[in-house]
Amino acid sequence: YRKPFDWSAMLHFLELRATPGVEKVSGDRYSRTVTVSGKPGIIEVCPAASPDSLILTVRGVATSDIFQIAQATRAAFDLDAPVAEITDLLGKDRRLKTSVRQQPGIRVPGCWNGFELTVRAILGQQVSVKAATTLAGRLAHHYGAAINIAPTTRGNMLSRVFPTPARLARARISRLGILQSRAETIRLLAVRTERGEISFDPSQEPENFCRQLQMIRGIGEWTAQYVSMRVLKDPDAFLSSDLGLLKAIRPGQKVTPKTLNQIAECWRPWRAYAAMHLWNSQPSSGG
Repeated sequence: YRKPFDWSAMLHFLELRATPGVEKVSGDRYSRTVTVSGKPGIIEVCPAASPDSLILTVRGVATSDIFQIAQATRAAFDLDAPVAEITDLLGKDRRLKTSVRQQPGIRVPGCWNGFELTVRAILGQQVSVKAATTLAGRLAHHYGAAINIAPTTRGNMLSRVFPTPARLARARISRLGILQSRAETIRLLAVRTERGEISFDPSQEPENFCRQLQMIRGIGEWTAQYVSMRVLKDPDAFLSSDLGLLKAIRPGQKVTPKTLNQIAECWRPWRAYAAMHLWNSQPSSGG
């Protein structure tokens, strides 16, 4: 990866949002279940002895799929971010310079499955990170396919792959304590994804993607921008209505989304990284 890289900050962000049974952070290691070429597997990522590398371990994955997994891992951990350019721009802002100086290697966490991340973002609407993580775990437990692949680290408790769009399109998930309105939004997302009407291809234009996503009832700008940030890896995605960002930009003062948008103009085209710095100053914020 390009140095510097704040592995601890990345793990902390992922640990708070790790779906029980699907993901796990243990020590300095991140593990999760994946589906590759229709078959379940497990990946584990941890720091290498050298100061500029991570070790990727795969289990249950065919040799022919290793390159695909490696590339997905690079994107998920944002290993190719132009750190010097980002630091140079954001470090000039008086609101961010202290954070940038103390944590110059902050990255924007990606994901392995765009549908999974979008469902998680919907569950996170107007609830705490902890509550959304609990709900995601219930979804995985009830509707995710069970796997029987042992991770290399004991106690990881990885037992499910995240439910597919086809599974959730027909599931009665409101009985899991999920608000009926959000359950319906997830169902609509699943149906449209299953039909191929929603694609999570990271090469597409973020603006068009957000527009398509917001056509689903229950998905607004906050959710669309969050998904664009983490799925499409849009470095300029920004959630101007996010409560954590609004609190962090001027602690103790009331700030409107319009004002935050104006402040953030000077952070282009790296507003997503600015958001990560601000979220890191607010415990348990950030979708």
